[in-house]
Amino acid sequence: MIYPELLQKLINYFKKFPTVGEKSAERMALATLGLKEEEIQDFAKVLVDCKKNLKKCSICGHLTENDICDICADEKRNHNLICVIEDYKSVFSFEKVGRYNGVYHVLNGLISPMDSIGPEDINISSLVKRIEKLDNPELILALKSSIEGETTTLYIKKILENKNVKISRLSYGLPIGAEIDYLDIITLDKALEDRKIIKE
Repeated sequence: MIYPELLQKLINYFKKFPTVGEKSAERMALATLGLKEEEIQDFAKVLVDCKKNLKKCSICGHLTENDICDICADEKRNHNLICVIEDYKSVFSFEKVGRYNGVYHVLNGLISPMDSIGPEDINISSLVKRIEKLDNPELILALKSSIEGETTTLYIKKILENKNVKISRLSYGLPIGAEIDYLDIITLDKALEDRKIIKE
């Protein structure tokens, strides 16, 4: 072992983050040791507070410190326009674009029979309940172009076929299998603007 055991443990934790390899984890761990003790304590407190206090919005499933997230609580937004996304990371991506004025619905996963994930395992039933309370709603399905994304899209379209709801999806200019939260702002904005209607 090159590093002291404690430092190696810190490196191993940084390696748990997406896209962080061995070298990056080492640099982050060593940089952390360079912080002042007060900064380290504050860093640790922020981590604990995030894990302890951040929860899912009772309406859309997005991250919030309150029962209802700031987006759902904003009366200036169009609550009849709901963007359906896989996880809360995609909310941040759309909000960075800055042009979307609707609200969101976070599924917290996609239907994947291969992984034994069915409709009942993700946040679909609450979406149907939301739709039933709205007048002339539109759903924008912003799911990745993968087998799981297509399966989820078809399922949502099927269960809503007798409901008074317009359904559109992001344009097909998106790369196959692309994660929404990794797309650049211009690509995401264009995909939203050029969305395709799949149910009137």
